[in-house]
Amino acid sequence: MESSSSGGGLARRRSSGGGGSSGRGSCDADPFDIPAKGAPLERLRKWRQAALVLNASRRFRYTLDLKKEEQKEEIRRKIRAQAHVIRAAFRFKEAGRIHVQSEETKVPSADGALGFGIKEDQLTALTRDHNYSGLQQYEGVSGVAHMLKTDTEKGISGDDSDLMARKNAFGSNTYPRKKGRSFWAFVWDACKDLTLIILMVAAAVSLALGITTEGIKEGWYDGASIAFAVLLVVFVTAISDYKQSLQFQNLNEEKQNIRLEVVRGGRRIMVSIYDLVVGDVVPLKIGDQAHKDQKSPFLMSGCKVADGYGTMLVTAVGINTEWGLLMASISEDSGEETPLQVRLNGVATFIGMVGLSVALAVLVVLLARYFTGHTYNPDGSVQYVKGKMGGVGQTIRGVVRISTVAVTIVVVAVPEGLPLAVTLTLAFSMRKMMKDKALVRRLSACETMGSASTICSDKTGTLTLNQMTVVEAYFGGKKMDSPDNAQMLSADLTSLIVEGIAQNTSGSIFEPEGGQEPEVTGSPTEKAILSWGLKLGMKFNETRSKSSILHVFPFNSEKKQGGVAVHLGGSEVHIHWKGAAEIILDSCTCWVDTDGSKHSMTPEKVAEFKKFIEDMAAASLRCVAFAYRTHEMDDVPDEDHREEWKLPEDNLIMLGIVGIKDPSRPGVRDSVRLCQAAGIKVRMVTGDNLQTARAIALECGIVDDPNVSEPAIIEGKTFRALSDLEREEAAEKISVMGRSSPNDKLLLVKALRARGHVVAVTGDGTNDAPALHEADIGLSMGIQGTEVAKESSDIIILDDNFASVVRVVRWGRSVYANIQKFIQFQLTVNFAALIINVVAAVSSGNVPLNAVQLLWVNLIMDTLGALALATEPPTNHLMERPPVGRRFVLVHVLYLLIYHLMERPQ
Repeated sequence: MESSSSGGGLARRRSSGGGGSSGRGSCDADPFDIPAKGAPLERLRKWRQAALVLNASRRFRYTLDLKKEEQKEEIRRKIRAQAHVIRAAFRFKEAGRIHVQSEETKVPSADGALGFGIKEDQLTALTRDHNYSGLQQYEGVSGVAHMLKTDTEKGISGDDSDLMARKNAFGSNTYPRKKGRSFWAFVWDACKDLTLIILMVAAAVSLALGITTEGIKEGWYDGASIAFAVLLVVFVTAISDYKQSLQFQNLNEEKQNIRLEVVRGGRRIMVSIYDLVVGDVVPLKIGDQAHKDQKSPFLMSGCKVADGYGTMLVTAVGINTEWGLLMASISEDSGEETPLQVRLNGVATFIGMVGLSVALAVLVVLLARYFTGHTYNPDGSVQYVKGKMGGVGQTIRGVVRISTVAVTIVVVAVPEGLPLAVTLTLAFSMRKMMKDKALVRRLSACETMGSASTICSDKTGTLTLNQMTVVEAYFGGKKMDSPDNAQMLSADLTSLIVEGIAQNTSGSIFEPEGGQEPEVTGSPTEKAILSWGLKLGMKFNETRSKSSILHVFPFNSEKKQGGVAVHLGGSEVHIHWKGAAEIILDSCTCWVDTDGSKHSMTPEKVAEFKKFIEDMAAASLRCVAFAYRTHEMDDVPDEDHREEWKLPEDNLIMLGIVGIKDPSRPGVRDSVRLCQAAGIKVRMVTGDNLQTARAIALECGIVDDPNVSEPAIIEGKTFRALSDLEREEAAEKISVMGRSSPNDKLLLVKALRARGHVVAVTGDGTNDAPALHEADIGLSMGIQGTEVAKESSDIIILDDNFASVVRVVRWGRSVYANIQKFIQFQLTVNFAALIINVVAAVSSGNVPLNAVQLLWVNLIMDTLGALALATEPPTNHLMERPPVGRRFVLVHVLYLLIYHLMERPQ
């Protein structure tokens, strides 16, 4: 049940639904435009072919291997085709099972393994083949759970001996990984550089000729010095490459270490995905990693829950799952090429061609001067005299020396340190951002974040603490003096409230023995409501045992409400609804008084309820209403058709409303001001109503005027009703969007990007995935975020804190700042070395910097310079500049270089 090492399983279905996907729009028509993410391979190839590259193996060693990427895409196409074939085979098999019951294949009888009632291979075959008839022969999910010594409600015991026994019997949730490349492989790659090969050949020739003509005591110096300098460059390059490889490998492992919730000993706890064992019971909700088949209870690992919630029994882990087999057989090379890397390689090619031209010019001038007798030894004698037959060896040595200088000029002139500097600064930023509670999933996000001009942020958990408590309650038609004062309510009303809280929830309460405090788990909103129910005297397990769930409509951010139908016995059915207060209120025709009596919902009473909702919202409280209605059991569809049953949501009876407080995060106001000073507009997008959104926005400093109106503060339905052009114009002015759906957030992102903004978006829900994918930078929440949201994002904010988003912006800006410093340094040294050697060659026939000296300059300039300048941490000064913009790369940097060079003499 995970993206890296998977666990297959069986599900107990509560509800299911469909999902959708959203793709990015087409890229600009410019074939040389590199989008921030999802760059087409053809465009990357065009950048490769745009200019001559002498040493491609070294130049592109930090960038995407296009050939390997094409091979990986071909593998993906084959896997998709295989998945379609398997799906068709399962459907064919299912049809045969229905029509030819007598010919079903019997599964082997379970004979147990290491104390369990079933063997590993039997479980694996059952899950991998989706053998529904075999499952029935094992007496269904409950029968398999019994053989695995698992309680479907309380899970396994979870003690060390139990976990070890399960790992011994059924394996661990890991798969054999391919070893990474060794250090010597990087040394070999560095040795493939064409210019370094030429220099090594020149060193060998120089060494041989030197020893021959001058003897070993004096003749070894030039050749050995060149060879030593080349080897030093090779090893420094290899060490740098190897270290970067290890860093990216560690980051990949961190990305794959998903944490999930399991039930052990009746308690819901969070464990690493690698600690999942066969027999575990896993609660599933929207956005978790799993997949439910509509016609059978088998789940496939690596897929996602599109809608609903339920539980899963793990029956296979690690190499016994299809995902585990796949991951064990393919490489996990996550190569990526960022737009900055692509464009810097283009500049490096251009500068390299200039250097090559200079080197050829120097070669021609030096050879011409040498063979025309205009090159002299230190004692003033001519180095080459035509017609002297005895000087052949010395002549060859002179030509080799001149050629070596020319080749070394090429080595110095080609700025190989540019790709290294980008990779170093990105890797350095990724590592440091991890300490700042931000996990980078896509390398390009590091640099793109430095260009962000607007941040569309969620409210709950990002701008607020996500520590929710019920602080106000309005039940029985009046405000309760204390939200947990159940004595004000009749027994019948309290019973209905408690029933709705206990059954209409995706959370859970563990009630330990010995009178200890109950443990509440679930989303922050669910935890707040369940905790409030406990204060009303709710006995969670006892209440749930009094009725059985018939059907669930899980809460979703589109409808902003969730419902459940429960059977109380006989023909009595209650349908409970819970959700946004004003939405639930619109569906109510009656309300319940404190004594339990029902009254019609008059316009005056509606106005009274609305006034209470507005007062709570103005105090920055989230308003959640509870309502119910009765239903006849005879009108409930049978189990075969209950899946499509739409729960009635009209003629509801209002029970009451609670106000939930979620305090703003300390320091969030300062973080918002820091963004505004940096030219970044912060926009809050929330599902809460406008009054609550306005109150929180004022607390956070997103808006300053309490009387702000449209379009600065707007409701989602109003925004989505606008035309495309009107939306783009309104988007520029929006600071707060309330009662928004995930689709409203997507429309806002598209409108802002159409206006030229570089947009960062935060999100935590499954339905946020399209907006996260569409944005230039998608930021998912590490604590409350679903796996669907995380996989659609570029960066995961591990602590769900807006301050961490601001720190990511600082690191993004530092990428550009460090690259700018390195380019200024590199080009300054490049031009100085080239001009000195060219002028000296033309004027005197000699060069002041010989091959060894030029190689040392190259080593310091390319490798060590990149290490020094690319790893500078960000400063607060970076947040005093405006965003660099979507098209910023190198023209601005080159302009600054020329400006500084012209400014220095003054």
